[in-house]
Amino acid sequence: MRLDLGEDQRAIDEVFAAFFRRESPVAVVRAAEPLGYDASLWAKLAELGGPGMGAPETAGGGGAGLGDLAVVADHLGQTIAPVPFVEHTVATRLLARFDLDLDDIVSGGRIATLAVRPAPAGATTWPLVPAGAVADVVVGLVGDDLVCVQSEPPGAAPHNHAAMPIADRTAPSATPMVLATGDDARAAFAHAYAEWQTLTAWSLTGIAVAAQEIALEYVKERHQFDRPIGSFQALQQQLADLPIVIAGAQLLAGKAAWAGDRGTPGVVDTELCDITDFETLAGMAFLFASDAAALATDRSLHAHGGYGYAEEYDIQLYYRRARGWALVAGDPAHEALRLADSMFGPVAR
Repeated sequence: MRLDLGEDQRAIDEVFAAFFRRESPVAVVRAAEPLGYDASLWAKLAELGGPGMGAPETAGGGGAGLGDLAVVADHLGQTIAPVPFVEHTVATRLLARFDLDLDDIVSGGRIATLAVRPAPAGATTWPLVPAGAVADVVVGLVGDDLVCVQSEPPGAAPHNHAAMPIADRTAPSATPMVLATGDDARAAFAHAYAEWQTLTAWSLTGIAVAAQEIALEYVKERHQFDRPIGSFQALQQQLADLPIVIAGAQLLAGKAAWAGDRGTPGVVDTELCDITDFETLAGMAFLFASDAAALATDRSLHAHGGYGYAEEYDIQLYYRRARGWALVAGDPAHEALRLADSMFGPVAR
């Protein structure tokens, strides 16, 4: 496994780092609240080929692998850009497995998303779908069926801490477009969900990186007793271990992306600490990155003192998203239990 960027990934890194810094400054993020979506920014991303870069070339996309997409997700997290890149990319890659016309989706003309919370058989609603407020196409599980729904997005989201464009979306109850059933449906969804976890993990590590930078900049500029507050040992101790936590999250998220791009079955050997299974690594990366982002934003906010809670300071934007993005699929504790059951076997509860 190689975690350093290859030549193509370095090019992607350079292009999208510059794009998000230029087109998604904090002012754009603030202006997009409370919905959390900027249509003009999405259009600019579409001009760059972002919405379709993860789709296979046979579907008109860029054929980028998960490791390439992780680079984009990282920079999206660092700027908390108000566009549904992760959700759209994962849904597009899932839909590309089936014989569908994806031209409008690959181009970004229509937004697609994955309903990360499956609906039980006979249900009529997928709850709190990521990007559900702005997505034209939703794909997800209903019972044992993987279905696709095309409908007008509501354009409004319930109030939420992270200003995300989430929304309940209608799951088909009469004549759905069924893409797969049974084991095939569950396997296709599980793989797409693991891709969503992996790319979300990278976005969360991006938040952690930005929070650390915001904290360092503040403690060097803020003075008390004629000294920068960064010279105080108590603050130094709070920030000193963040690089290790962030590097650990990047390492695990990088391994998950690597496993997803392998395309071959992995193993889960807990005794030898040998884990190469994609879905397992994706869950681990998602949980670890969620904790890393929460810790980094917490430390950064407290370094600001009372100012950290003020709306005019940027750290509160990152603090809220670090927690909200981790909750889209539900309580992370449930994911931890699911992961433990899959790795060590279920226990009676």
